[in-house]
Amino acid sequence: MLEGLYSAAAGMAAQQQRLDAISNDLANVSTTGYKSERIGFRDLLYNSPGDAAGAGVGLGAGSAAETVGRTQAQGALESTGDPLDVAIQGDGYLQVRRADGTTALTRDGSLRLDARGRLGTADGDLLQPPVTVPPGTQPRDVSISANGTVAANGRTVGRIALVTVSATDRLQPVGNSLSLPTAGSGAPRAASAATTLKQGALEGSNVDMGDEMVDMIDAQRAYSMTSRAIQTQDQMAAVANQVKQ
Repeated sequence: MLEGLYSAAAGMAAQQQRLDAISNDLANVSTTGYKSERIGFRDLLYNSPGDAAGAGVGLGAGSAAETVGRTQAQGALESTGDPLDVAIQGDGYLQVRRADGTTALTRDGSLRLDARGRLGTADGDLLQPPVTVPPGTQPRDVSISANGTVAANGRTVGRIALVTVSATDRLQPVGNSLSLPTAGSGAPRAASAATTLKQGALEGSNVDMGDEMVDMIDAQRAYSMTSRAIQTQDQMAAVANQVKQ
């Protein structure tokens, strides 16, 4: 009897995790370079009862949800007219150094110049390798080519490096549109020549509102169904208790 309660409770927890992922996607529908989460389900532990009546019949403990990565589909390019904005076209990331010294990857190309003329993100994380323009250079005087070459007043000052990893699904999101390489993702390496930058534009989120709303309704109904299963199990236990008495 308790196995049914456990299975239903596990199903509710799985659907709650799915709803949390959908809610996070919807909250980031306007976040530059955001990639929607992919949620999968797996069976929990199965076992076979030892009595002869149940021999060979597997008893499961329900299902569990887990994040299996993020959809890497290209988001729509949105023209901004800002010369320091760059949109990544293709499979690649900008590489930045965070305040704690760690290296992170991002597809958010809304770049800024700090007081020393160094290119970095809006949060102050500097590009790696560094790209620095001469002091006093105005953003309108900066040009960025498709291969990442940066020029200030017509003079080349550096190149924005685009990198990728072997398994993008294994990157670890850490907030602020940043992800950290892991052992599963592999170390960053140079992106292919097919990956380019477009100046004066940003990549929008790849979240599809229609798909997310359909998934949310589906998850809510599945959650409701598993909650009714718990109520049914409780009613069955009450009947069993009455028979015993």
